[in-house]
Amino acid sequence: MKRRLFIFNFKPMVRFLKNIFLFVIWVAVAYPFMIFLTGYFPVPQVLTPNLYYRVAGSYGYMFTRISEAEQLTGPVDILFLGSSHSYRGFDPRNFKGKKTFNLGSSSQTPIQTKILLERYLDHINPKMVIYEVYPSTFETDGVESSLDVIVNSKNDFRSVKMAFELNNIKAYNTLIYAGFADIFGLNKNFIESPQAGKDTYIPGGFVETGNGYYQFGNYSKSEWKLKDNQLNTFHECLELLKKKNVKTILVFAPITPRLYNSYANNSQVDSIFSACNLEYYNFNRLMQINDSLYFFDSHHLNSNGVELFNQKLIETLKLQ
Repeated sequence: MKRRLFIFNFKPMVRFLKNIFLFVIWVAVAYPFMIFLTGYFPVPQVLTPNLYYRVAGSYGYMFTRISEAEQLTGPVDILFLGSSHSYRGFDPRNFKGKKTFNLGSSSQTPIQTKILLERYLDHINPKMVIYEVYPSTFETDGVESSLDVIVNSKNDFRSVKMAFELNNIKAYNTLIYAGFADIFGLNKNFIESPQAGKDTYIPGGFVETGNGYYQFGNYSKSEWKLKDNQLNTFHECLELLKKKNVKTILVFAPITPRLYNSYANNSQVDSIFSACNLEYYNFNRLMQINDSLYFFDSHHLNSNGVELFNQKLIETLKLQ
């Protein structure tokens, strides 16, 4: 019986691998280009759920705040960090005789705090940091707040690292578009109006909201659930400040008493922050503040509330 010789034909396999390689190259070029076109031209958000590019300066004045930070000449007496409770809660006009700056941003989690510290800490060179620690910001993945930082500042390797740590398609796509915006200088002539609706930007990073009054509501009992990765990054921020010999004070700014009292584990949260071996002040315990007179929503102080809170803070820390 004759033996048959089987000769494997490599040509189809080589052709297949070549096509795969060419496809990968095409996607690597075409995908960012399509992201840029989709972001540049007005496409309804419903059609682009994974590209959440907020136009620079769209909310919270992060664009103006970052621009001011880059022009700032340090040192400053006090640097404020944290969420919207920071940039809406610490009015520089109340800290007379002190040079202050606010690097807060909307829903800022420790992930964004760290990237902002790495970029601006040496430049701003603060003598003291007041770090606003709203427990809710430790409960989120940080994706939405990362977009605010990406679109309103010039991006670098830290932005790329943050996007990979978040591992979210919105962060990747927004970073791609923001990269094109940086390369082509799409925001270089942008000037943000200091007035937007009820908000007014005050130099130093503060956003004044006026004296809207909150119609208080009722809340179901719940618990704060702080994420381990956010707490770990939070401690990295504190370690960075410690290495720079910056005095750091942790502050839980007031929220409406009804909302605060709806959480069953406030004492546990206090224990977490108190264990950092830093001064920690929970002003929800230190102040008796009326829901409807001093807030414009369930967790943001109005102008009267900010003044009352800042006076108590200054008195507590003996800043004057």
